[in-house]
Amino acid sequence: MRSNSPVEQPQSGFFDITDQLNSNHPLLALGRAINWAVLDEFFSPLYSHLGRAAKPTRLMSGLLILKQLHDLSDEAVVAQWQMNPYYQVFCGEACFQTRLPCHSTELVKFRQRIGEEGVRKIFAMSIALHGAAAEESVVLVDTTVQEKAITYPTDTKLAIKIINRLNKLAKKHGIKQRRTFVKEVRALRLACRHFRHARRRSKARKALKRLRTIAGILLRELQRTLPDTVLQQETDRFELYEKVLAQQPKDKNKIYSLHESDIYCIGKGKDHKPYEYGRKASVVATLESQVIVGVASHDEHVHDSKTLDAALDSANENRETPITSAVVDRGYRGCKRKVEAEVILPGVPLKKDDEKERQRKRRLCQKRSAIEPIIGHLKHDFRLARNWLKGSQGDAINLLMAASAWNFRKWMAIFFLFEYRGNFWLLCMQTKAEQRCEVVWAKLN
Repeated sequence: MRSNSPVEQPQSGFFDITDQLNSNHPLLALGRAINWAVLDEFFSPLYSHLGRAAKPTRLMSGLLILKQLHDLSDEAVVAQWQMNPYYQVFCGEACFQTRLPCHSTELVKFRQRIGEEGVRKIFAMSIALHGAAAEESVVLVDTTVQEKAITYPTDTKLAIKIINRLNKLAKKHGIKQRRTFVKEVRALRLACRHFRHARRRSKARKALKRLRTIAGILLRELQRTLPDTVLQQETDRFELYEKVLAQQPKDKNKIYSLHESDIYCIGKGKDHKPYEYGRKASVVATLESQVIVGVASHDEHVHDSKTLDAALDSANENRETPITSAVVDRGYRGCKRKVEAEVILPGVPLKKDDEKERQRKRRLCQKRSAIEPIIGHLKHDFRLARNWLKGSQGDAINLLMAASAWNFRKWMAIFFLFEYRGNFWLLCMQTKAEQRCEVVWAKLN
């Protein structure tokens, strides 16, 4: 059962703050522009009509948007909401609140409740705010890596984690082990340090081999001594441990993390970061307005040319007019036969193209680099650089929310531009002379 947002109630309290704040603040303008009723109607089937009333959907959706807009964690955005009246009005409060809106874990439950489809609805709403600017026929497409929140994977770390988990599982169920190997593991951990040194490489290899042997001993012992009911629950985990202990450096489809076993290793040719561990993500942005109209998270490690179809499908879902041209880099070679839209890559001009067509393609390829700073902002400003959400669904949700935050921030920047500087620019356009701008500014003052 859901409760209504306080702004939907006709009565106002003693500490009414809606009239005391700057009504032209971009965040409040964004709150008025978003159609919260559409989200409320879309999320209503996900709630039950029994039990205690849940938090309003505008509050929870607004907290998710604020978290991504200002690069905050779940705990931080809840704490900031309590201190910031603009945050409270954006989320639907009419009176200043001195208590926390909810516990930070309720944001986790809300993301699980709405799932990827619910977040995709928020993303579609962020695109709809831009109107005709999001309907450009030419788009820019590129891929990046959304890294997972894991440590740099090594075989030593994985073996030690397996040993610690097995000892913890035995202690939890009261299994008396013949030996825990705690002291020996501590010494082997030190022996594995500086394994790149020529004189210590042999010692590190022996230590790694011994760690795998210890993990196998503990694993087989628990398989013999655990009750059948517990053993059935731990079957998948034990199979994962066996696969980790048996994998070799040159194997394909390796496991790099125990809690995120589905991620893969991507090499983008960067000098400062040769390998990244996570999932590929495609971003589709319009050519002139640079509104993100489509994103796609790829569960499988495939070539960039095989990701274009899914990226364009995601963009066309949120548009009324189909995409006619997609400008990509040379990493997408071989994708022209897999999509219906025109694909423009940098390369040798075709003989059938006239001079006008060659100039058009050259100009579009020069503008293709505009998507690079967009990806940079998504990573460093909107939480795409390191994803803390669980699993494949967490990757998709984080990518969609980052793209939504970019669109919302762009809308707020346009609102600020026209609200505070629109009159000055309008008079400058009427004069049609840059040298008279100072005269116009004097008239405004």
